[in-house]
Amino acid sequence: MSDDYTASSIQVLEGLEAVRKRPGMYLGDPHDGSALHHCIWEVVDNSVDEHLAGHTPRIDITLNPDHSLSVRDYGRGIPVGVHEDYGVSAAEVIMTKLHAGGKFDNSSYKVSGGLHGVGVSAVNAVSEWMDVTIHRSGIIHFQRFEAGIPVAPLAEIGTCDDTGTTISFKPDLSIFTEVTEFEFEQINTRLKETSFLNAGLQIVIHDERAEEPHVVEHLYEGGLAEFVRQLNERKEAMHEDVIVIIGEKETEKGPVSVELALQWSDAFSESILCYTNIIRNKDGGTHMSGLRTALTSCINGYAKKRNLLKGEGLSGEDVREGLAAVVSVKHPDPSFSSQTKDKLVSSEVTGIVQTVVYEKLGEFFEENPTVAKQIVDKALLASKAREAARKARDLTRRKGVLEGGGLPGKLADCQSRDPRECEVYLVEGDSAGGSAKTGRDRRIQAILPLRGKILNVERQKHNLAKVFQNQEIQTMIRALGAGVGNNPEDEGSFKPDKLRYHKIIIMTDADIDGAHIRTLMLTFLWRFMRPAITEGHVYIAQPPLYQLSKGRVSKYAFSDDERDRITAELRGDNPNAKIGVQRYKGLGEMNPEQLWETTMDPATRTMLKVTVQNAEETDRMFEILMGEDVPDRRAFIELHAKEVTNLDI
Repeated sequence: MSDDYTASSIQVLEGLEAVRKRPGMYLGDPHDGSALHHCIWEVVDNSVDEHLAGHTPRIDITLNPDHSLSVRDYGRGIPVGVHEDYGVSAAEVIMTKLHAGGKFDNSSYKVSGGLHGVGVSAVNAVSEWMDVTIHRSGIIHFQRFEAGIPVAPLAEIGTCDDTGTTISFKPDLSIFTEVTEFEFEQINTRLKETSFLNAGLQIVIHDERAEEPHVVEHLYEGGLAEFVRQLNERKEAMHEDVIVIIGEKETEKGPVSVELALQWSDAFSESILCYTNIIRNKDGGTHMSGLRTALTSCINGYAKKRNLLKGEGLSGEDVREGLAAVVSVKHPDPSFSSQTKDKLVSSEVTGIVQTVVYEKLGEFFEENPTVAKQIVDKALLASKAREAARKARDLTRRKGVLEGGGLPGKLADCQSRDPRECEVYLVEGDSAGGSAKTGRDRRIQAILPLRGKILNVERQKHNLAKVFQNQEIQTMIRALGAGVGNNPEDEGSFKPDKLRYHKIIIMTDADIDGAHIRTLMLTFLWRFMRPAITEGHVYIAQPPLYQLSKGRVSKYAFSDDERDRITAELRGDNPNAKIGVQRYKGLGEMNPEQLWETTMDPATRTMLKVTVQNAEETDRMFEILMGEDVPDRRAFIELHAKEVTNLDI
């Protein structure tokens, strides 16, 4: 790999016309925050590529008070020479031409995480402005762009004795219309992962937006092994040392390297994170397939050889129970299912990962028979528990059929049979259910009243039969009609395409009990119908907190701030007018017409869509808040107590 990274290294494949019109094709959804944050990853990934090429030990990210964001690296600096085909600086070409960049020139970058030059130019296109500052060859160069268009050519503005690139950009809020603020936690989580995957790379995040700016630093010399230890920090590991597997295979496109870290714990779920060239592939792909196949065959092979199996072999789900793993693949020319790289589809990777894992894990088992037997025993226990749960679930299914077509009697169904337009309200209590049934649009809205607090499934990991035998949970399973369980290989597991309603709306009282019931419902959906959440079918209704009245005029407020604003409006010029204020705590306090116009009318209602940015972090939160570890929950509450602004006791 050459250090001769100059203007001639930059190749252009096509122009930038469509990005502002169709940002979703390049950066993800511009409405839900994914595209907004994807802009950061594109800029940061270019700096990570400089680290991979051996040229920057540190990256600084700054969230600025004006809602812009800056990324500074200490690499070679973007080339500034005139590009022979375009007659402008190579930096301007990179910033304004789609598919322009040094990533196509294999002598400049061996592997790269960025979108092959799509990234930074696409970000430029959707930015109100972007400033590029380059330190290179003792000179500081600067150029500003507005909506992707250069304001002036690249200019020399000073001298320097260091090298590197700083890119600052402010997202264009005419494109990012709904989620407009950068979320620190999301940025911190992603950059922490990036640092883990690049042992020795220091990433420093500066948040300058608050009254008290704060700095978070990530530097992990332990790399993937340290990453896995952190994934398991709240669990009891079954073997102290993390298993690290490293291998490389030659392909037609060049060498493909594989690095994995694995550790089993006493947990009941698996956590496998997949990366290609440092980019997270949240939907897995061929590296995930190779790992899963190798684990199943390797552990079954070892168990059979030692006569540890009784009857049939262990399933993939059995051997992965309690596994925390990170698999990182470096590939010279990977293929993905989409522009945002959520799933790796390079077919050759399956066999490479499978071979490397099977060989190296087999060697580890031979050298560590005690650990190997613990892992097999854990899988055997998982197999027994799964069989017991399957029997309980099948019994539930049979009971449902015997009781009449599978639909629960308390369900007030809707008339339409098109799931795409149908919605079901999971309502707390019979009185609220009565108002909802009367006030609803019967054509598309179904009502399912649930009595009291449903079972906390987070505390029933050892007794899944109890979950399936719970009356309210049975009622939900039968009403939704899409199965139960998160194992896609299991015939009876939850299938979102079988849902009878494409919107599942949780509607509970606006008090502490209502919040608890809502959390119990979300816990059940996450643990037993996870795709309902991850594929965007779950919503939370937002009933009003207050009714404010003056004479014959009535208005509703959904927050304390809105209450104060409406109160001031109604008082007008008379600060002493007594305004009637009713605080709603229960849905049953509203008559059907009020419930319809405030909470259920699709034309006027406000609903929160339940989304998940990070499945591992979500798992951890359910474990802390709903699990049996009281000290952990107390520590969490103490840590976040000061953030509570509206405590209703």
